[in-house]
Amino acid sequence: MNTDTRRLINKSLQIRRTVLEMISRAGKGHIGGAFSCADLLVSLYYGGILRHDPRNPAWEDRDRFILSKGHSAATLFAVLSDLGYFPASELANYQKQGCLLGGHPDKRIPAIEADTGSLGHGLGIAAGMALGAKMSGRDFMTVSLLGDGECCEGSVWEAAMFAGYHKLNNLACIIDNNGICSTDFLSDCAGIEPLEDKWKAFGWDTMPVNGHDFEEIIAAFSNFRKRVSGKPLMIIARTVKGKGVSFMENNPAWHHGVPGSAQYAAALKELEGKGGEEL
Repeated sequence: MNTDTRRLINKSLQIRRTVLEMISRAGKGHIGGAFSCADLLVSLYYGGILRHDPRNPAWEDRDRFILSKGHSAATLFAVLSDLGYFPASELANYQKQGCLLGGHPDKRIPAIEADTGSLGHGLGIAAGMALGAKMSGRDFMTVSLLGDGECCEGSVWEAAMFAGYHKLNNLACIIDNNGICSTDFLSDCAGIEPLEDKWKAFGWDTMPVNGHDFEEIIAAFSNFRKRVSGKPLMIIARTVKGKGVSFMENNPAWHHGVPGSAQYAAALKELEGKGGEEL
């Protein structure tokens, strides 16, 4: 394992510990999906994928990121705070009435491009941004992160068709494919497979990756700005809901679950006991 991969693993563990603390303190939050996408967000923001500047959140040439699965905002907030977009002290007020950090992304927060959380909307917003960039001759990349359960929404496929038709090769989407929606396994309640074939049919390039393997995730974006394809890119990331805490992993009960004191201690012990090698 190289030094950079070890750094990203340790950063991801740090972010998970922060999210655990935020949700436990608030008494609410979508911890399962927040953990399943943690490695994806760490790859984007710390792995050299997104072009961004915490000192200048409104930088015109920044890449745009849209968290379409807005209920996993705790992870994004932990990342943005760690990068210096806003003070870490704001995390202590997560989901308190009148605070900056609510349960979903809000444009009042530095580096948040759109209010999201009503599932099915994020990809359409991202596609509009990507089209706007093409029309104005800008070279920024737009990335959207969707949940697999979110792909049951018809608006996702309308946006997919729009992006394919307009050849938005400056648009990338990642699906957090953890196999669980709000109450059940997707295989028991919705037929979204075969995902890769469906996106190809809508005019997208596709790439399956292990959503907890930093080298695979970063490699998926390595030639994005130089690729010759005229199609948008869909990265289907296989993930585990609740990743990092054994009793939460692949358990639908932790879609929106809050650890009790004993569970908090056990989860923290697991996350502190891992480091530098693997999750």
